[in-house]
Amino acid sequence: MRGIFVTATDTNVGKTVLAAAICAALAGRGKKVAAFKPVVTGTDEEPDEWPRDHELLARVATIRQKPSDVAPVSFGPAVSPHLAAEMAGDTIEPHELAAAARSSAESADVLVAEGVGGILVPLTPGYLVRDLAVELDLPVVIAARTGLGTINHTLLTIEAARAVGLDVAGVVMTPWPDDPDEMVRSNKSTIERFGNVEVVGLPETSPDDLATAGKQLPIDQWMGTSGPDL
Repeated sequence: MRGIFVTATDTNVGKTVLAAAICAALAGRGKKVAAFKPVVTGTDEEPDEWPRDHELLARVATIRQKPSDVAPVSFGPAVSPHLAAEMAGDTIEPHELAAAARSSAESADVLVAEGVGGILVPLTPGYLVRDLAVELDLPVVIAARTGLGTINHTLLTIEAARAVGLDVAGVVMTPWPDDPDEMVRSNKSTIERFGNVEVVGLPETSPDDLATAGKQLPIDQWMGTSGPDL
């Protein structure tokens, strides 16, 4: 199974936009792309200019996925998945999530899987986003903010991933400004140095221009391939 697992330093960092940009860029090459997000919460809230996470990912996937195919589990309240399930009186079966991801990937060239919040967010009381990433065994790309505080948050996320043997393929700071100031440039270089990882920027984009943004990302390098043929 080829693909990328997109995680983040926190919630609302730009993880879904990054995952969608990767999907759109690969789709632009004519690749069959499957998207997967184990759980979506907050569906009770009205979306802004961006669609809900699973709706956006379904839009850019190329294997005719419905939003419910992308995210097999969803809840209304905007809380952590384990709490959302408890509030709903439901039980999330962790290994069914990994099975659903693999099933989506069967008819695709590439699977772009996105976590929920940060890498240590519980999907169930005993199963973290990190555990799902281990089961899927895909290279990990971390979405991170550009501003103050991002160095600590990003380095902690890198350490948490590597502690269980995950391959941290890259960090993407988003949205990357057109004219980054000294602090933003220093944040990037500092994370690269202490995290021993390549850091790139994803410019601000829109739902209709994701492919353009995604083309700027080193997707083949992340997946360990040498060119666009995967």
